[in-house]
Amino acid sequence: MKNINVTESDSNYSNLEKMSVRELLEGIHNEDKKVLPAVEKVIPQIEKLVAEIVPRVKKGGRLFYIGAGTSGRLGILDASEIPPTFGVEPGLVTGLIAGGDQAIRKAVESAEDDEKLSWEILKEYNINVTDTVVGIAASGRTPYVIGAVKNARENGILTACITSNPNTVLAQNVDIAIEAIVGPEFVTGSTRMKSGTAQKLILNMITTTLMIKLGRVKGNKMVNMQLTNQKLVERGTLMIMDELGFSEEKARRLLLLHGSVQKVLEQTGDINI
Repeated sequence: MKNINVTESDSNYSNLEKMSVRELLEGIHNEDKKVLPAVEKVIPQIEKLVAEIVPRVKKGGRLFYIGAGTSGRLGILDASEIPPTFGVEPGLVTGLIAGGDQAIRKAVESAEDDEKLSWEILKEYNINVTDTVVGIAASGRTPYVIGAVKNARENGILTACITSNPNTVLAQNVDIAIEAIVGPEFVTGSTRMKSGTAQKLILNMITTTLMIKLGRVKGNKMVNMQLTNQKLVERGTLMIMDELGFSEEKARRLLLLHGSVQKVLEQTGDINI
């Protein structure tokens, strides 16, 4: 099939510089409305991916996101939020970006054009068949990302991609292709907009569902969150009060003693208070 470069298609709007602020905002918002239906269409592919990741992680596997520019930054953002939210080790989900950590804040020229470098970096993590590699690229043609998934797949590692173009080279080199076709961007080619929003939503879905299936959530509560500030201590205290009917003082004391809501729930029956 021929690659259709939707992400570079001309915007549905023109003469943006002549629009009022209100017209610009409404135009952006109207385009953003197209993101949710596009993501809904790919839920079956997301489901397939998560179903494949769960047993791998239970065997000690890890999830790697790899991308360039906005796509790489979104992968790093999602990965960085998993440990404090769900109380897992930092290496369980890892985000890698073309150009390294310095590219998180500032673009590194031509870094995304190196198809070989990404696999070399993944090998430094001792990547193996229990792991999963998800390539993120709105265009679906970023060499850095393609090189990572191509080599991973050749080595028997589960691969997937998140892209906003259909029938891309990237999609052809993965086991599970998630193609959220959101259409032309409000500013032509600016994939930090709708494409980036779709990527963020999909990443949220993948890791949140994964963490729930791994038992890191109870009911609808983040019972394994790290107690890194007063707000989270208060949230955890309320969870224990609601779950066990304890007073605020008792709930807070137990939370600080054991370090997480989950541990309090597991240990309370054996504690002489």
